[in-house]
Amino acid sequence: MNTSEAESVKLFANTYLAMRVAYINEIDSFCEENSLDAKNVISGICKDSRIREGYNNPSFGYGGYCFPKDTKQAKSSFSGIPEALISSIVKSNEKRALFISSRILNKGIKKIGFYRLTMKSGSDNTRSSSTWNILDLIKNEVNEILVYEPLEIENEAFQADNITVTDDLKYFLDYCDLIIANRVTEEIKTKIDKVYTRDIFFDN
Repeated sequence: MNTSEAESVKLFANTYLAMRVAYINEIDSFCEENSLDAKNVISGICKDSRIREGYNNPSFGYGGYCFPKDTKQAKSSFSGIPEALISSIVKSNEKRALFISSRILNKGIKKIGFYRLTMKSGSDNTRSSSTWNILDLIKNEVNEILVYEPLEIENEAFQADNITVTDDLKYFLDYCDLIIANRVTEEIKTKIDKVYTRDIFFDN
């Protein structure tokens, strides 16, 4: 293949994976709203041999560097070409963040903790993570936000009077009334009763 075709392969492979993330997240939103066990529903869907289990764990949305960039680039590349699905992937991810934020705010808890701002477990990349999106959406609606992040991160959001950052895990776990975690790790399972996550498979 030529270079343009190779670039298209990479672009649309990432867009496909982002579509799958968005699709699973919409199923999870449906389950949350209708009091269904998302783990049962998603596991059942993935038993179909044509679907299987890749990218089937709900999240706060796709983030990071590649997926947001490539889905938006794919949408732009279709200028003048009939499409609906590619645009819907971008819109779905935006709506997922709004849905998650509303679920958090509806709990009426004013002392909220955010566990890690990285894109995924084991990563040191915080750029455009889905957790940042949620933080940005709710930061003006709660009294106090405590962020647990052992990495040194500079961000203008941290200058807000109601946001504090700590690298003391025990203090963080004990202090917060509600802990927001895109992915659950062993170090927060002791406080799982006050964790809000859509990580239904605990698959880091």
